[in-house]
Amino acid sequence: MKKILFYERQYTYFESINDTNLRPIHQIFFFLVVVFISCQSPKTEIIGLETVPLTYAKGFEVKKGEGFWILEVNQPWTGADKSYRYLILNEEIEKPEVEVDAVVKLPVDRVILTSTTQIPHLDLLGDTDKLIGFPNFDLISSQKVWGQIESGKMTDLGSGPSANLEMMIDLQPDWVMISTLGEDLRQLDLLGQSGVPALINGEYVEQHPLGRAEWIKFTGILLGKYEEAVGVFEEIEKAYQEAESLIKNQPNLEKPEVLSGVLYEDVWYVPGADSWGAKILQNAGGDYVFSDQDGSGSIQLSYEYVLDHAMEAPIWIGSADYESVEQMGDAEPRYRSFQAFQNGFIYTYTKKKGPKGGLEYFELGYVRPDLVLKDLIKILHPQLLPDYDLYFYRQLDEN
Repeated sequence: MKKILFYERQYTYFESINDTNLRPIHQIFFFLVVVFISCQSPKTEIIGLETVPLTYAKGFEVKKGEGFWILEVNQPWTGADKSYRYLILNEEIEKPEVEVDAVVKLPVDRVILTSTTQIPHLDLLGDTDKLIGFPNFDLISSQKVWGQIESGKMTDLGSGPSANLEMMIDLQPDWVMISTLGEDLRQLDLLGQSGVPALINGEYVEQHPLGRAEWIKFTGILLGKYEEAVGVFEEIEKAYQEAESLIKNQPNLEKPEVLSGVLYEDVWYVPGADSWGAKILQNAGGDYVFSDQDGSGSIQLSYEYVLDHAMEAPIWIGSADYESVEQMGDAEPRYRSFQAFQNGFIYTYTKKKGPKGGLEYFELGYVRPDLVLKDLIKILHPQLLPDYDLYFYRQLDEN
């Protein structure tokens, strides 16, 4: 059987960190947040709302009233015991008597995002022109957003945790979308006190590939475009299921063993068996070697352990963002011990980049898992997609 190396990571405008291996300062911060919010009283319940079902997403709930929506984010970050409730109110509708964390009044014209994974939602819903601010333009790959940037219609809010809060407030957005995979959670209260609705997007907690994609419905409601969001999601779902059926309809298909990860400071990080990366790889017809390593985030392994299991693997998928096999070997000589390195069958997710080097994989990949799935099927079982060209991935040093 073939053995394959695979690597997956989550990316926001913050320095990439592991959601299961938060740095001590982050652990302390989240502990303090949980202690603070645990003292708060429960929110008022609303009677007579219609529950709008979601198919895959577990991290938020949708309820609909007469002229308004209630969004409840019940998994804002991994292990959270706090939920956030938002009221989205149609124009000229009186606010119902309900306790919420933020109120958004429709229609909206000016929004701020803080993670590259949120940008495709605007692109797919035709609302790119509503984006007025983002931290660190260099990370953006969207051509539509770069059109906004080059025409002077967007403000760069700074990079990483130093994103300029005062600039956000001065821009007077209709709402700001916050990711909890970083340090901007602390901005919630400050934005709220300034009258700017700040909404948590916890999509990264979702482990089903289509669960992350379904968060486009969350954004769609905030834009007043729920029906359009449903239509976009259903197209993505259909494309994913059609690709997945290529594997399901081949009961005798030989599924290659799949290994994953790269070294970072002497630790080899691999997706846990319950993670987004492991599941999409399984759907692509791979037999994940670390399927016995429980966890929905990244698992830490030693180089020696991985070498013992993966040294003879002929293919390496997701080898970080190296530009060549030579660069990869120079950066970490221990990679040279793997057969995949020696044979040159190494794939990375850097095929498409923005003007400043932002990787489209970390922007579009989580709302378009169908493209990721087809890429992996093409690599693992090329005979099933003979006319398909890789979208996110490319082979290093391919002639």
